[in-house]
Amino acid sequence: MAFSRLSAILTIAIAATQSVNAAAAAKPHICASGHVTANAACCVLFPMVDKLQKDLFDGGECGEEAHSALRLSFHDAIGFSIHGGKGGGADGSILVFNATEEKFHANGGIDDITARQFPVFQELKLSAGDFVHLAAAVGTANCPGAPRLEFMFGRPPPKAAAPDLTIPEPTDDVTKILARFKDAGFSPREAVALLSSHTIAAADVVDVTIPGTPFDSTVGTFDTQVFLEVLLKGRLFPGNGSQAGEVQSPLAGEMRLQSDFAISQDSRTACFWQAMINDQQRMVNEFRAAMSKLQTLGQNRDKLTDCSDVVPVPAPFTKNIKFPASFKKKDVQIACPDLPFPSLATVSGPAPTVPPVPGS
Repeated sequence: MAFSRLSAILTIAIAATQSVNAAAAAKPHICASGHVTANAACCVLFPMVDKLQKDLFDGGECGEEAHSALRLSFHDAIGFSIHGGKGGGADGSILVFNATEEKFHANGGIDDITARQFPVFQELKLSAGDFVHLAAAVGTANCPGAPRLEFMFGRPPPKAAAPDLTIPEPTDDVTKILARFKDAGFSPREAVALLSSHTIAAADVVDVTIPGTPFDSTVGTFDTQVFLEVLLKGRLFPGNGSQAGEVQSPLAGEMRLQSDFAISQDSRTACFWQAMINDQQRMVNEFRAAMSKLQTLGQNRDKLTDCSDVVPVPAPFTKNIKFPASFKKKDVQIACPDLPFPSLATVSGPAPTVPPVPGS
């Protein structure tokens, strides 16, 4: 009986100690700057975030630089294979070894991004991987509707450039694209989730005569509009006729990538694509989860510090999306027989012309 009581007392004492330790671990830390974080090691990042906003993102805009930072993070990280032999993943090699990786066919226009980021990278003295992926998280946070992306701190310097032909291209067929994602550890559903990034993206080199051509009509908002507009019947090419990697777009001034349209129509991905339409929370949740995985490819998460609370909180987007003016459900090229298509209103007026992204 005495032993039983002693065991019970010890159990209570251990539980109390664990509870105190957990509470201490959860206690927020107030940095010298006044910012609050769950981990004191993250305090050094708050001034860096301010500098990124000032020097890269025009004071916190969802503009060309924010879109480019997100693109750079993908092109950096996807050079990886779960089977080995394809690069270090999310290590910043695209910035350090830019002279090599900028020459890759899929990296057209990357030189403009790295040229803009490199001086700031040198000033901040972060590892290249931390810089690339912090910039992506901060830039994305400037876009209303975006998720607050995770940021893990402490990536080691990259050892070498990633190999060529690891980045999916708009001219690739769906089988090739899904095979490349699978080799990097992503399912077809996660591949579609990552393509949510196209809601704030634009093309600079598919048709060089029209740089900054957006992929949907609400490029400044992280919403599900791109998933709708990729499904609409095409009417025209936005620039100098048909170019490799594009198909006809529904709207003047908008580009539709050949790969996006193919993925929206393929039986392996069509229902994942359609399910995103007008389901903001689904898109946000799935994109954040897929980006969390992407931005730590090739890294040992146990050796990284979670500094996600240094990332600004994006403004919300709570509206229902709409068909662009002059479009209705009859104009949708539905490829998923298993889901009802959502009921959407139509913007009034004539079909719009989508303007290019400012600063392109």
